[in-house]
Amino acid sequence: MLPDYLFRRYVQGKRIGREITLFSVWYELRYGITLCLLLTLSLITAIFYFHPSTTAAASVFRSVTILPEITGRVEETYVGISQRVQKGDPLFRMDSSRFEADVETAQKRVAEIDAQEAVLNAQLAEAEARIQQVRGGLKQAQDEFQARADVEQRSPGSVAARDVQRFETQVTTQQAAVAAAMAARDALLMQLETQLPAQRETAVAALKEAEVELGKTLMVAGTDGVVQQFTLRPGDLVNAMLRPAGVLVPDHKVDTLLAGFSQLESEVIKEGMVGEVACMAKPWQIIPVLVTGVQDVIANGQVRPTDQLFDIQQFSKPGTITVLLEPLYQGQLAGLPQGAICAANLYTSSHDRLSSDDLGPLQRVALHAIDTVGVVHAMLLRIQALLLPVKTLVLSGH
Repeated sequence: MLPDYLFRRYVQGKRIGREITLFSVWYELRYGITLCLLLTLSLITAIFYFHPSTTAAASVFRSVTILPEITGRVEETYVGISQRVQKGDPLFRMDSSRFEADVETAQKRVAEIDAQEAVLNAQLAEAEARIQQVRGGLKQAQDEFQARADVEQRSPGSVAARDVQRFETQVTTQQAAVAAAMAARDALLMQLETQLPAQRETAVAALKEAEVELGKTLMVAGTDGVVQQFTLRPGDLVNAMLRPAGVLVPDHKVDTLLAGFSQLESEVIKEGMVGEVACMAKPWQIIPVLVTGVQDVIANGQVRPTDQLFDIQQFSKPGTITVLLEPLYQGQLAGLPQGAICAANLYTSSHDRLSSDDLGPLQRVALHAIDTVGVVHAMLLRIQALLLPVKTLVLSGH
């Protein structure tokens, strides 16, 4: 438009407001202006499509909820509102009187079974002596019966039949007494070898269970990290369902970023793409990254089991493609806080396709053009990184 104006003004002598008007400019340059607008829109679309960008990139981290397995009142705390802890360090202790009573009861039950075992051993020794006693009586009865039976056989009628019959009855009675004594001993052995060990194992298991429950009253750190928002004080009621005790942020070295890109770019973003990120926590730094993973599902379409039907309109809001980014060079994310927000660019590279001999001249020109316009997006990212501190600290009323 400027060369056209200069030519008409100083070569043709036309003047603004007379021969040169808004209509005449549009009429003379309508095809060129329209073509420039179309080319501009096409260029911008190509830049943002083949070289996607997002401001939703972050160094995500996990947190561990400090949540006891039991409900009770806090008796003592060992950490402050925000404090670094090591794995196994105590955090707080709950009232343990009820669980200590359970442990004591279980210990007494084990001691009771041990005492019962000693009693049964004494009864077993008594049963063995009883067996020896009744066996002696049986032997004596058998001898008496055999002696009278021999005399009766040698000299029939010399021994009264009633005496022989009485001693025979004594033999039978003593045999029954021996059998009863052996049965009583076997019953004691059964108790000692089977019933009592089973009872003791049950009592020991109950003791271990009570000790485990007692151990739950002491909450310890499960990993190295920093305790955050720990506001418990002695006397507070902690409920595993209603009130957690705080949050433990585990120690973690930031080495990856998660970024969310538009669904429109799902066909463009591939593993192995090179990109760049600019993080607020690292002003004026551009960090090259590599795409190491692309999530093949979109969280917005997740359906959970419930007793209500879903309306598909609930999923009308488009979700994003989650991309895993790792620094191209080791240690470039060192010092980046967990949860830091970044802006990310990804750049399409057609190097592999351009090395093929099957492409035509126009295709090669188009691929070269697509790769080249990525410079524009790289410039925009650097301008963002340059102006971000000024925008945040000066222009936003910081």
